[in-house]
Amino acid sequence: MPKFAANLTMLFTELPFLQRFEAAARAGFEAVEYLFPYPFDRNELAAALKANGLAQVLHNLPAGDWDAGERGIACHPGRVSEFREGVARAIEYAATLGCPQLNCLVGKLPAGATHQDVQPTLVENLRFAARELEKAGLKLLVEPINTFDIPGFFLTRTDQALALLDEVGSDNLRIQYDIYHAQRMEGELGNTLSKHLARIGHIQLADNPDRGEPGTGEINYPWLFRHIDAIGYPGWIGCEYKPRTTTTEGLGWLKTLTA
Repeated sequence: MPKFAANLTMLFTELPFLQRFEAAARAGFEAVEYLFPYPFDRNELAAALKANGLAQVLHNLPAGDWDAGERGIACHPGRVSEFREGVARAIEYAATLGCPQLNCLVGKLPAGATHQDVQPTLVENLRFAARELEKAGLKLLVEPINTFDIPGFFLTRTDQALALLDEVGSDNLRIQYDIYHAQRMEGELGNTLSKHLARIGHIQLADNPDRGEPGTGEINYPWLFRHIDAIGYPGWIGCEYKPRTTTTEGLGWLKTLTA
């Protein structure tokens, strides 16, 4: 069956962040991911991983002022220098943490701009990031996100992401396929995963609606887990959901849905 990584931004949130590594290991996870490492010293994070026998499988490039509602700057023409500085910072953290891939949240469409206005900036930023990450032995990902949770987000569907990969033209760029976002925007989960597996670098999950644990909504996760296994997806699946109670109380799905 697939391998699951705890998303420490979403899980074990009753604990201070640095204590979530131990909680994840105690719960049986062997890997973790989270949005951003940058508020913390990278050596301290590396020590938390090592102390708990965990691998880190993902974090994001810097994404602007998150607290102010920004969700990435890669599609912002006036912030190319800031984006490139963020790429360098992300690579430094990934090297210390042993993290093999980084996700680029491309951002919301800037006010007054059209998709056509910002597409050239986004393409050039992704070409730059893909080159820099390749030099460091890292993979670059982009993630379509649903417009219900983040209105105005630039990249929203798998077909749009595939077209973007084609335009960027880098073998070092893949899709981060979030099952929850894909279900909200397009469905066709099994067929999409089968058809485009070679271009998918990472998978994340949550159920729909409410973004709860697998098994709390409409997605047939027992079938989907078997399907992901059958098509040969080799990577981790990030558990990026909102626990209905506590993380530990809601982890029964790991046994019941993967049996």
